[in-house]
Amino acid sequence: MTSIAFEKELNEEQYRAVTAPDGPVLIIAAAGTGKTRTLTYRVAYLVERGIDPRRILLLTFTNKAAREMLERAQGLVGERVGGLWGGTFHHMANRMLRRHAEAVGYRADYSILDRDDSRRLIKAAMEELQVGGKQFPKPDVLMGIFGLASSRETSVEKEAEDRFRGYEADILNISRVHGVYERKKRELNAMDFDDLLVNGLKLFRDRRDVLDSYRERFLHVLVDEYQDTNTIQSQWVDTVASCHRNLLVVGDDFQSIYSWRGADFRNIMSFPERFPDAHVFKLETNYRSVPEILEVANACIAGNPEQFQKSLRPVRDAYRKPCLVKFRDGDEQASFIVRKARELMREGYPMKEIAVLYRSHFHAMELQLQLAREQVKYVITSGVRFFEQAHIKDVTALVRLFGNPRDGLAFTRLLELMPKVGSKTAARIWDLLDGSFHPADAEARSRLMKALPKGALAAWKPVDRELDKLTGSGVEIHPGDLIALIQNAFYDEYAVNTFDNAERRLEDVEELINFSVRYESVEAFLNEVSLLTNMDAEADDPHGEPEDAIRLSTIHQAKGLEWAAVFVMWLSD
Repeated sequence: MTSIAFEKELNEEQYRAVTAPDGPVLIIAAAGTGKTRTLTYRVAYLVERGIDPRRILLLTFTNKAAREMLERAQGLVGERVGGLWGGTFHHMANRMLRRHAEAVGYRADYSILDRDDSRRLIKAAMEELQVGGKQFPKPDVLMGIFGLASSRETSVEKEAEDRFRGYEADILNISRVHGVYERKKRELNAMDFDDLLVNGLKLFRDRRDVLDSYRERFLHVLVDEYQDTNTIQSQWVDTVASCHRNLLVVGDDFQSIYSWRGADFRNIMSFPERFPDAHVFKLETNYRSVPEILEVANACIAGNPEQFQKSLRPVRDAYRKPCLVKFRDGDEQASFIVRKARELMREGYPMKEIAVLYRSHFHAMELQLQLAREQVKYVITSGVRFFEQAHIKDVTALVRLFGNPRDGLAFTRLLELMPKVGSKTAARIWDLLDGSFHPADAEARSRLMKALPKGALAAWKPVDRELDKLTGSGVEIHPGDLIALIQNAFYDEYAVNTFDNAERRLEDVEELINFSVRYESVEAFLNEVSLLTNMDAEADDPHGEPEDAIRLSTIHQAKGLEWAAVFVMWLSD
């Protein structure tokens, strides 16, 4: 006899999911419908049925989520929930591998490399093979390629070819670096984060006795955020649950946003095909948003043939319709948001409860300028403001030299983008130029070309030719032309080899060029950017983020967060 009144404490949808019969179960949990509550009560329901918690495996994407669910379950059924295996995929794979490391060629005391460890080891592999330079992918880029190959169970060669399609890339040496990196990890008795999953699945595939012990042990397997699983994780779960087939997964296909990290939404979409006898439940009663917002959400998600159809139903009272405001440009939009935000603050909304969302950080350029001009505090969720990002500083270095030929920092930054130029070489050339370089000065450019190493000279020549055309045209030099010049000459390829998220960064550069059109001169552009960054510095709390400040965030980074008042910028984009 149960001590929890499940039917009273859950809505009808949640109750049916929580009390689902044994066998494969798919719960489509739309946003704000009580997903965590449902999973927690499922754990409690199993314990109430007499299932030994030690035979329950709960997989989540963060240890915090696992702790929260276990604490809630403990609040429902007490200490009886003790012994349940709960945590992230990596945590669980590590727990098993510690017991059976020798089965995959490791000792039980293996180390787990963090990102910095992996970066250093990849760099050591590159040095051993004597490959590298500005035109070879950086360790962070290689780490991303190796990780995708692991999570998708594809080859490094394929992932590298996909990554560098349209650019010259040394696929052979990328593969060789991967081989040395793998060898060095073995020599160090170390695994990186991806290895935990790869070796966790390898353990099951290579050692049937080990697999059988865990398949028999886990009578029930529960998975949170299933839409974010990758190929390895999906196969690992299917394998460990293959004996009793009591696999319950919870997710929302509409919230699958991590494909760039290897997540595959097809895992959740194909669940009913892989398990034809699966029970499918939908949680569509939304407790978070008012009816008017849900009406907009339902209209946005309706009709996509590649997703589970659902319609969110509200429980909150009607409030007010979302407001659609049309503007002629980004400046007008930014002015409106600042003005409206001030109105909300006068009405009693704390600044930290006001958020501005957009697709990519470049969309907030005009808004950042407007907030800085009006001295309104704001925080960007990425932690780095637009004009302070490395790729933006890279492509504006030439513009800065047009504004100030004695800007040695800009000169050094520009030269260090070239092959065969490091900080010492850049400093030596700067001294040869007597601490001054104006890109419009043909004589100065000639002296620079004579001083450049051979590898750098080949990269600089297209820049020099374009500068010759621009400066000889007799018209005002435009900042956007200078940024485009750098991008077209070499920066596209440099970014692809340097940044793991090169596509997003190059999109920022394109938008920066568009943004610069409003400025008639290099001086006007630099003055505005300088004004913005200096105001930002003055506004920043020296002890960290200001507590009361408007939040600026991409949609991706806003996942799972809530605010009282929200603006969505550039809705047309």
